[in-house]
Amino acid sequence: MPARVTLVDVATEAGVSVGTASRALSGRGDLAPATRRRVLAAARGLGYTRDPSAGGRPAGTARLVDLVLGSYHNAYSDEVTAGARSAAAAAGYDLVLTEERDTPDDDWPMRIRRRGSAGVVLGLISPTASQLAAITDAEIPVVLMDPQAETSRGLASVRTTDRDGAFGAATHLAERGATRFAIVLGSPPFRYGRARNAGFREGLRMAAPGADLAAVQADWSGAAAREAALPLLRGLRAGDRLGVFACTDEMAAGVYAAAAATGRRIPDDVLVVGFDDLRGARWLTPPLTTVRQPIREMAAAAVTALADAAAGAALAPSPIVLPTQLIERGST
Repeated sequence: MPARVTLVDVATEAGVSVGTASRALSGRGDLAPATRRRVLAAARGLGYTRDPSAGGRPAGTARLVDLVLGSYHNAYSDEVTAGARSAAAAAGYDLVLTEERDTPDDDWPMRIRRRGSAGVVLGLISPTASQLAAITDAEIPVVLMDPQAETSRGLASVRTTDRDGAFGAATHLAERGATRFAIVLGSPPFRYGRARNAGFREGLRMAAPGADLAAVQADWSGAAAREAALPLLRGLRAGDRLGVFACTDEMAAGVYAAAAATGRRIPDDVLVVGFDDLRGARWLTPPLTTVRQPIREMAAAAVTALADAAAGAALAPSPIVLPTQLIERGST
């Protein structure tokens, strides 16, 4: 029978003291992130199982769910937080807001381990393998909300029908009399952006075969979308009606700004469809036609899945997919 792997073995493999290895595994102490990652990798490689009584709160013992986002200062995160908070309260959990910082010393996975959270929702971020391992090695369940990559690494995820929503946007623009078409794509091309691009192109092939389609890229911001759309709008000929699909509402607002700068009228010269249906969409002039993704419901579904997992249910590796809906307003 093979000998049980001990803390001493882990410390030796990682090249640190036993005390340092203990602090790294329990999430205690002020350690360099690289040191902590090295210890966790050694423990994982050796198959070390730490006794929960050795320090740090065991996973799932706190009635907490962590929501990890890259930012909490925008309309999207407000919707996510509202949906997650409501679902957590309904299940008898408190919601902890954790902001991922793009710095080498950001130690948010270890903070989650120390809290003994019942589960973690990761929204619109791409955690590293070591960050995920720090959570999953502690047997804390994880749900990815709107993952940026195609692969979810075997983790549960919640997403929406990006492709179908964009397909409907193309059909709608063709039905409203657009004679030329454009799509404003986000860069880098995350999973959902690629799906929206493919869906729009497929819908346009069905609704307007052979139609003129221009594609421009912007960095997912309104200001960049404005600059990308300016040449398209300046190039409109008399009688043209340009149907524009922007991959987010914020980018659609950039198209509005480009239209104002070039003297083009919405929806007479330019028809615009966005994606998200965030609160600002209806306050644009004219109000924005957009593809609504059920952001609050997606966040609630992620938290509910974690609460069910804490009660003993298995997290399914197949995605939870909630449908989009085209919301018609004045921009088309």
